[in-house]
Amino acid sequence: MSHSVGQVAGFAGVTVRTLHHYDDIGLLVPSERSHAGHRRYSDADLDRLQQILFHRELGFPLDEVAALLDDPAADPRAHLRRQHELLTARIEKLSKMAAAVEHAMEARAMGIDLTPEERFEVFGDKDPEQYTDEAEARWGGTEEYAESQRRVARYTKEDWKRIQAEVDDWGRRYDALMAAGETPTGEAAMELAEEHRQHIRTWYYECSYELHGCLGETYVSDERFKAFYDSMRPGLAEHLKDAIAANAARHTS
Repeated sequence: MSHSVGQVAGFAGVTVRTLHHYDDIGLLVPSERSHAGHRRYSDADLDRLQQILFHRELGFPLDEVAALLDDPAADPRAHLRRQHELLTARIEKLSKMAAAVEHAMEARAMGIDLTPEERFEVFGDKDPEQYTDEAEARWGGTEEYAESQRRVARYTKEDWKRIQAEVDDWGRRYDALMAAGETPTGEAAMELAEEHRQHIRTWYYECSYELHGCLGETYVSDERFKAFYDSMRPGLAEHLKDAIAANAARHTS
């Protein structure tokens, strides 16, 4: 049984032009021709094509493929062993590449390109990527999210240390403000709310007063955000929400 060039191209996932080229250079010469002179390929031809495509996939140039397949001293069993060795080496290489890419994807999920030791040094026992999936689900299509991803992708270990230091310092000062009995609508609380907004604008994205107000509501309604701010001082999340609202009102009224 023989097959036309179009049929073989379909079987193998190559173009008719490729098969014509293989014929022209003597790499795969069809065993038969039709009465009209058209190429006809036998099952043996298909086997040879399979070997050609295998070696091409591994990166062998066409002249080396021809030399390998036309070696009269080649033992079919040795040839199969060689193919197995090549495939095994290729799989190992690809596995290492996949692992490297996966590691890079994890490291860059929020642009935090740090070693585990550096992450612990910067963030302690906090997980900086804890809300990554949810953040992308909530805001992945927004300009603010895209801008945040662009910025943090460039940050170094020193940048993250500075960001964390600013957060820690701000938290200590807000704790002191609440301990002193300052109200959320007081000047001192509104100044810290504004500093909070500016921190977001500096490091992540342009944060309007309206957007900042929405974030303030989230800090209370989302138990995880509430826990984060209340870990600085019990009740801080609610206090901050009100201070953010008061700060927005004085700037937008």
